[in-house]
Amino acid sequence: MTSVVNTARKHKNAYARGADRPLGSYLGTLAVYGLSAAGLAFLARGRTPRITLSDLVLMTITTHKLSRLIAKDPVTSPLRAPFTQYEGTSGPAELHEEVRGHGARHAVGELVTCPFCLSQWVATAYTAGMVFAPDATRLVGTTMTAVAGSDWLQLAYARLQQAV
Repeated sequence: MTSVVNTARKHKNAYARGADRPLGSYLGTLAVYGLSAAGLAFLARGRTPRITLSDLVLMTITTHKLSRLIAKDPVTSPLRAPFTQYEGTSGPAELHEEVRGHGARHAVGELVTCPFCLSQWVATAYTAGMVFAPDATRLVGTTMTAVAGSDWLQLAYARLQQAV
């Protein structure tokens, strides 16, 4: 066992080149995701959701909106606060936060501030929703799609005001 740990440390040091990269914590995060996905797949065995093109569109837009809402929205900053430090704004109604801490805290901080990273988790949850509660999931998807559309209209409106 000691040789495995030593080999892992050697690879981490060679990879990180002195930077604080919590590879073990990333591995833990991957394990949580993998076990969650496997558990959902086990529970869903024998169920085949009917996912239409319109479902896929809802899923795509909802995944985008919820990922950005979790990672950037001021209202969700209390969820990120244990892992981040406020730095300012980064765009209309979005915050810029720096990840803080080491190990698992740092790894979770990187996850919860990255809409690209969160999208995999959100899409997996949406897919599970389509298996276990498709009507409620479509309702949430419709709501988030409307919010995303409204966001784009708000941005377009602001841009038009600047042009005048």
